[in-house]
Amino acid sequence: MSYPVQRVTLITLGVRNLAQARRFYEALGWVPSEATPAVVFFQMPGMALGLFGLKDLAEDQGVKEVTLGTGAITLAQNFATEADVDAAFAAALAAGAKAVKPPSRAHWGGYSGYWADLDGHVWEVARNPFWPLDPDGSLHLPKGA
Repeated sequence: MSYPVQRVTLITLGVRNLAQARRFYEALGWVPSEATPAVVFFQMPGMALGLFGLKDLAEDQGVKEVTLGTGAITLAQNFATEADVDAAFAAALAAGAKAVKPPSRAHWGGYSGYWADLDGHVWEVARNPFWPLDPDGSLHLPKGA
């Protein structure tokens, strides 16, 4: 295998309260695949998402403190229809998310909105008519970029 390998296999979000963050994502309908007192993992197509308590995350990284930022990164879920985008946005708000920007038509020809989880991690929910999705929701960028 040659390096660098172009892939992401795990995204870990630092959270202030692991139990509360876990309940939030479970309220979205997500099912943990593995959990310890320090971290919870959710299996996704081709990768996983982890929730890690800030104190434990700092210790794992070998630093004194890990702080949360907002807006410097956006996680995204793409959907096949605008109705699915609206439903995902509504489900996030019902679970306790904060609306950042309600779904609307985007200047690039799609439809998207943004919400923030309990720790301020920003998520985009979108329909991009130019990016095909597999039935499991896996994204495939068009060739020729």
